[in-house]
This record gives sequence, C-alpha cells and structure tokens, in this order.
Amino acid sequence: MLLVQEAQEAETRLKEYVNRLTAICNSLESLGENIDHNIIDKIIGLTKDKSASAISPGLLKDILQTEMSDEKDSRNAIKGKTFFQVAEFYLDRRKLSVSRTKEFRVLMRIMARYELFVREVNQDMRNFKFEIESLNKEILEDFFDYMANEKQLADEYPRIFKTILSKYPAEARPQRKEHKLVERGQNTLVGHKKRLKAFYTWLNENDYSDNHPFERIKCGTEKYGTPFYLTLEERNLIADTDLSGNPRLETQRDIFIFHCLVGCRVSDLITLKASNIIDRTLQYVARKTKDKKPVTISVPLNTRASKLVEKYKGVDKDGRLFPFISPQKYNDAIKEVLTACGVTRMVTILNAATGLEEQRALNEVASSHMARRTFIGCLYKQVKDPNLIGSMSGHAEGSKAFARYRAIDDETKRSVISLIE
Repeated sequence: MLLVQEAQEAETRLKEYVNRLTAICNSLESLGENIDHNIIDKIIGLTKDKSASAISPGLLKDILQTEMSDEKDSRNAIKGKTFFQVAEFYLDRRKLSVSRTKEFRVLMRIMARYELFVREVNQDMRNFKFEIESLNKEILEDFFDYMANEKQLADEYPRIFKTILSKYPAEARPQRKEHKLVERGQNTLVGHKKRLKAFYTWLNENDYSDNHPFERIKCGTEKYGTPFYLTLEERNLIADTDLSGNPRLETQRDIFIFHCLVGCRVSDLITLKASNIIDRTLQYVARKTKDKKPVTISVPLNTRASKLVEKYKGVDKDGRLFPFISPQKYNDAIKEVLTACGVTRMVTILNAATGLEEQRALNEVASSHMARRTFIGCLYKQVKDPNLIGSMSGHAEGSKAFARYRAIDDETKRSVISLIE
C-alpha cells in the first residue's frame, strides 16, 4: 500500500514539473527569447516555488531583467582585473582553508611562470597573458603539458628559468636564495587541474564569466595506494615507550597518540582547546567544511586520550589542548618518535613522482596524516561501518576515501585462508 502511495505521489510531482516546464517554454516563446537548456535550467531554478499557473511572460520578463542586472553587477566586480587579480578575488570570496589557499597560490605561480616562458621562447607570443574570457582548450592543454614537464624545461633553459624563478619561485620561501623545481607526480598534476576547473566553475556559477574552457577536458583521477597505518600494538608501543629523557620528543609523541585517538585533520588538531571537550567528548567543526555545510564532529575520548588532555592542562600559553608546533616540525618529530620506539616495519607506498609502488620503512614515511589513517583503519578493522566512522572522522556519508580501507590487512587474509587448510 505504501509503495502504491509513493508511486502516485511521484506521478503527481512529475505532472507538476511537466506543466511548469511547458508554461516556462510558452512564456519564453511569447517574449521572443531563444529557448535553450541553459536559460531553461536557470528559470526552473528561479521559479521552483511557483506553480505552473503562476508562470507568465510578465513574471519571466521580470526575472530575466533582474538576472541581467545581477549579471552586470557581477561582471563589473571583476571588470579591468587581470587574471591573477581575479584569482585573488576568488580566494577572498571563497575563504578556503590555509592549505587549499596555499595550493591554489602554488598553481597561480606555475601559471605566471608559464606566461613568462611562453613570451621568452615564442616570438609570435611576446604579449601572451592569461585572460579570463580567452582561456581555451588549446591554451589549457599546452599549459598542462608545460606543468608536467617544467622541471625538464628548467634544465633545458637554465638562463630563462633563473629569471623566471626569481620572480615566481616554486615555493613561498623568500628566505631561500636558490629556488629549484622538482618533478611533479600524476596526483599533483590532477590536483592542479581540478583547482583551476573549480575556479572556473565558481566564475560561471556566480555569473562572473560565460567562458567554459574545461567543457571538453578531462582532469583525470588521483591514484592512491593502500593506506598504511599503525596497528593497535604499534600505537600502544609508541604510547608506552619511556621518552622522559627527551621531553621535546615525549610531548610530540603524546600529541601524536592523541591524534591517533581522535582522527581529526591536523588543521583542526592545532586549534583544539579545552572548550572543545564536553562531557569527555571532543566536539569541533571541521575547518575544511565549515564554509560549505558545517557539521559538528563528536568523538568520545577513551581513558588514554583523557589522561593526555589532563597531562597537558594549562601548559600551552595560548590555551590550546597541547603545546603544538608547526605542522612540518610535527611531521619531522613523528618520524623521530617512530625511530626512537623501534617502529620500522616495511610498508608499500605509491611513489608520488613515478606512480610506482615501492617499499619503505614506516618511520621514514610517517606523517601527521598517518594518525588520521590509524584512527580510521583500526576502527574499520573492528566495525565495517563507513558512516559510523565517518561521523567521527569528518568524512561525508558515502565518501570514496573508505574504499581504500577495504583492502583487508594480511593478518585478516591469513586467518581466512586458514579456514580452507
């Protein structure tokens, strides 16, 4: 009975949609407007609260005039700005996380270097520059080819790149006297393509531009190896090792263990304060999603995590849960901690530059993100429920990230194989 009712309701909604679509097309025709999918999609969205009987040529005329006015205001907001000024305008409006802003600016520096390189090596393009409205498939493909081969080009044209890198260094480290380029792996290239595509998607959605340079371009997909993470035994060994002879390392070890027990991103970890703990539960809004769909993440603290919080209560002068250091120094300390604790198991990783698998010692490749993987991986071994774990790690429901944790560990495989001996 319930299925019949749902089917009838679906049929009613479909009829209402068809009637509304018909009214829109008839009204547009009366106004002499060209009827294409773009204008229909826009009108459908703007009249979603209107019934078919309420849609008329007069209503659509008012809507289109308002849209044209808004679009004009949008275009005026970036009128006269260079490509890179519009990029900064985008960053100002989007309010991306610190890491994503840094990644986008790295992309912009690559594009600036490409501009200068093209002017230097192509006599016919002495005045070349990126422009929002003229960027097209051909320019993008040439830029992507440059981005993939920039290191080789720098080796081939050292004089040109000495000047280029002095203006737009590969890294934002002004204290370094020499700026060197490194090989870019496939994942890095795909990431940059997606950032530029997201930039244009934002421009299009907000009526800043009608240019769609990515229409016939595929960005590709990042490839990741099977996640490596600490076993519970390794995590506990690290937690229980006496590092009192090295207070600096002991502190960073404690932070790392807490990190393994709550699974947050490092950008969230370094902002946590005592106020984030309510009734022995860590609560915070992930910085990555707070400007999109903010959701409060709750992670109950076990006994070990609670003891670590108590141990460092009042220690940090800024009122944070722990005396955090910079993310890079934290990563370096994690490698030191694993080495000091004898956690040197060999793991298979995917080389970011070559895309090939290779074997490395765990203490050599460990980083802060391994704490997050340890939290997720250890929980996933116990409870194969991505949505439950995602509610504590901040992953969206149905996240593809969990697919890689389904590569069951060798211990589980051996126990299964033993069943058919």
